[in-house]
Amino acid sequence: MSTTNTTSELKPTKILKCKNAECKAWVREEFAQEDQTCPICKGPMMRSMRHLPAVQNKVPRQPRKPKNEFDI
Repeated sequence: MSTTNTTSELKPTKILKCKNAECKAWVREEFAQEDQTCPICKGPMMRSMRHLPAVQNKVPRQPRKPKNEFDI
């Protein structure tokens, strides 16, 4: 069994998590709704931190191929 170091790929990330003890919802702060309500139970959320993999917010655009008049 090989061991890999995945902790180097994780970085501290700001999140919002639901204050309701029965609800396990959380969301990255950058993707949260402006009103900061839980997307599942609609309850209040609080700020917290988690070590998560980095995400790429914007995908680089691919250049468009020129359209050929014979392509359908």
